[in-house]
Formats: sequence, C-alpha cells, structure tokens
Amino acid sequence: MKINDIDATADQIGVRPSCLAKWRVTGEGPKFAKLGKRVVYRQQDIDQWIESKVRSSTSGAA
Repeated sequence: MKINDIDATADQIGVRPSCLAKWRVTGEGPKFAKLGKRVVYRQQDIDQWIESKVRSSTSGAA
C-alpha cells in the first residue's frame, strides 16, 4: 500500500496543500488518514477520488 503525504498528494492532483486542508473540512477531497499529527493519503483513495471526477460532458453528468 502506497502512502502519500500532503505535498505529494497536492502535486499529483494539481492543487495547493491549502486546498487539500479545506477539502478535509468539507469532505470534498480524497479520503485521508491521520497518523499521529500527520495527515496522509492512500494512493488507492486518491485514484478512486480521481475516477469519481471523470465526466463525459461539461454538464457534470457521468
């Protein structure tokens, strides 16, 4: 199982770490885990989140 830190996850999906922080509050981003004080993301959760964003038109309907 591959584990990514905040910076690696932000780089992978093309957002700033502060955006991930906001998404953790709103529940909008990928699933995450807290290991002590550290926030991490499993690669499989990032991949699933990206898949959930795939659309076939600009209307947002898949």
